Amino acid sequence: MTAPITSSDVAVRVRGGELTFRLHETGERGTEAVLFLHGSGPGATGLSNWKRIISDLGHRFWCLAPDQIGFGDSSHPLDAPRGMGPFNDLRAEALLALVDGLGLEKVHLVGNSMGGQLALLMTLARPQLVGKVLLMGSGGAPGLPASPGLKHLREFYADPSAESLKGLLTEFVYDLEPLLDTVDRVVAERMSYVTREDVRRSHEASFDPDGARRFFTPEELATIPHEVLCVHGRDDRIIPVDASEYFAAKLPNADLYVIGQCGHWTQIEHPETFERLLMGLIDGRI
Repeated sequence: MTAPITSSDVAVRVRGGELTFRLHETGERGTEAVLFLHGSGPGATGLSNWKRIISDLGHRFWCLAPDQIGFGDSSHPLDAPRGMGPFNDLRAEALLALVDGLGLEKVHLVGNSMGGQLALLMTLARPQLVGKVLLMGSGGAPGLPASPGLKHLREFYADPSAESLKGLLTEFVYDLEPLLDTVDRVVAERMSYVTREDVRRSHEASFDPDGARRFFTPEELATIPHEVLCVHGRDDRIIPVDASEYFAAKLPNADLYVIGQCGHWTQIEHPETFERLLMGLIDGRI
């Protein structure tokens, strides 16, 4: 039985100004809260990453899946920071303001790709607010070359077509054939965002080649005592499994789970495995 999804706009105050999240929710307030943080990419939203997962898990948790600032129907600042590092600092501050505004004293974090970087930034900034953390194909590991898939993602607006987007999303998965209908649906949903000028502006700010990037050092990761599960597709062509191996080695209380025949979309390619891992982490069975 799946839980219904509700969506609403939630305003937060950040750096003296107001930003608005489009927040997608399932479950009931008062149950354990899980914040799902989506990755980057043209047209990405909270629902494009997490629709099935939050529908399936709404009977267990209060599931929160916002469009990140600079994505979807959340705010797209006109003067956004340039570079993924500075822009993610703003996103993390906004997420912390969102969690505070929702009245949460503790929240579990699930971060996919860019969302993994946001989860780490939030945990470093407010460790007492964070419960357990699942990093899925997380970015932010130093010393790894950019994959062809990641370069395609960054430079997408050189050819912002549906064909280019489908080609990009094909690189996200291990085997396209069983997911062809899903990829086609996601392409159609995302193109409505891709063609918006504010979405393009935010994408170009995030991936400004002259902007700063953010990597997590062994020293700062060593200060995170939380239980962390690093999940990665063995065949990920966007962010290599070496990234999760790095985080699992440097975080003091981390485990690593690698899924075979899986690319960058663990939660879409292997949703049952992903849900089992997340519930096991939160329930203390991992």
